[in-house]
Amino acid sequence: MINYNNKTFVAVANSDNGETSADTVFNYKQEGSMLTAHYQGGKIIYGHLIGIVDEAGIIDMRYHQINSEGKLMTGKCISRPEILTNGKIRLHEEWQWTSGDLSSGQSIVEEI
Repeated sequence: MINYNNKTFVAVANSDNGETSADTVFNYKQEGSMLTAHYQGGKIIYGHLIGIVDEAGIIDMRYHQINSEGKLMTGKCISRPEILTNGKIRLHEEWQWTSGDLSSGQSIVEEI
């Protein structure tokens, strides 16, 4: 299992209907298979996620965040890890809003 504890990620790509950007920083914590993170930056005033990590390092998560418009947004996401040549982790994410327009998208975050 990949250990995400104390790792920091930044968004490097996102669908147009997403709210994360290169200014969004995620701080991950992990205990066993339980993962949490808080994040902020760009359009996101504050966000939090909680998820379960499986043996392959895939994260099944739910998130909620307050955006710069003052709206509370919620969603779900599956993140699949890729280990880069420098040993850092890149997460390929398939997500869907569970609030607002319920649209879906893809994003990539990378460990810094």
